[in-house]
Amino acid sequence: MSEVPPAAARADELAILGAQVNQCTVCRLAETRTNVVFGSGNPDADVIFVGEGPGQQEDEQGLPFVGRSGQLLEELLGEIGLTRADVYIANVVKCRPPKNRDPRPDEIDACKGYLRTQLELIQPKVAVTLGNFASKLLLRTDTGITRLRGNSYEWWGRLLVPTYHPAAALRGSARVLNEMREDFQTIQAVIEGKLTRRPPEPSAAPVEPEPDPDPEQLDLFN
Repeated sequence: MSEVPPAAARADELAILGAQVNQCTVCRLAETRTNVVFGSGNPDADVIFVGEGPGQQEDEQGLPFVGRSGQLLEELLGEIGLTRADVYIANVVKCRPPKNRDPRPDEIDACKGYLRTQLELIQPKVAVTLGNFASKLLLRTDTGITRLRGNSYEWWGRLLVPTYHPAAALRGSARVLNEMREDFQTIQAVIEGKLTRRPPEPSAAPVEPEPDPDPEQLDLFN
């Protein structure tokens, strides 16, 4: 394995990549965005959070997970001894889909290299998918988040922990928030080396994509 560059060098490379993404016009989302939401946080983070795509507030501010969802995310981080500055936050797509619709296959394909490079540069111990879409997409499964969460999965050389999107906890029952807290305990266990890698469960095992797959079946890094 090649030596990981120091954090300062990786931060510089992330900044260069971010500047490139800010000029991206590869897919239709460039036509309707206000700002590119590349990602933000610690280039030496143990944890990267991956959401589906920017919402309206993120599009306006150019930052991921702002507003009430971001506040809840920060609260949950605090409960395991972390702050927003300790982690890295990104999305599958870097521009807001109109009316917050799901990203389409060609949009994901246009953006997937950016997330891959973010992972290569940051080298986190654990990736955390926030919400149904991101979890199903990265694990390449039809299994919903309610069944996926509560476990960790081998994914691209690290563990992946799926959990609910903070917005689901804000509009849902106390059970959703409590289960998110359980998932954050799993994140903490990975960081502390108390949870090691294991194969994905059969319901989330990667499968070969069919021709013209829908977004949930795309291989993000092929």
